[in-house]
Amino acid sequence: MNIILFWAQSQPYSEQLSSVAFIFQFLAALAVAVGMLGVSNLIGQKGRRSKEKDIPYECGKDPIGPQAPRFSVKFYMVAMLFILFDIETIFFFVWAVSYKDLLSKGWGALLVILFFLLILGVGFIYEIRKKALDWTQKG
Repeated sequence: MNIILFWAQSQPYSEQLSSVAFIFQFLAALAVAVGMLGVSNLIGQKGRRSKEKDIPYECGKDPIGPQAPRFSVKFYMVAMLFILFDIETIFFFVWAVSYKDLLSKGWGALLVILFFLLILGVGFIYEIRKKALDWTQKG
């Protein structure tokens, strides 16, 4: 308790009010969230389990029948690699826009870019050596 009093005495009055307002708002939001969960749990319908409700939903079709065909893992691999290299490409656009500013900051900023390019190149070479994009392999 002494720590709180010491803190309150050391802070300006406006800063104390903003801290109290923040704490009050946080507690109010927490109370609303817990209240909504509690009311929904009390008033909401209790789920009745049945065989039909436990099976996966298939867009209104009868749940009996053949499954959807499985996709090769290579599709997911290509998608992940695309996202990875696409995000790295965004960095190049940012660097292209701020290239003049980077030149004015000296060699440090350019060395960071070259290091990033080195990591990107090593990753790309690793991807090629592991044949991640080779569709002729089985697997």
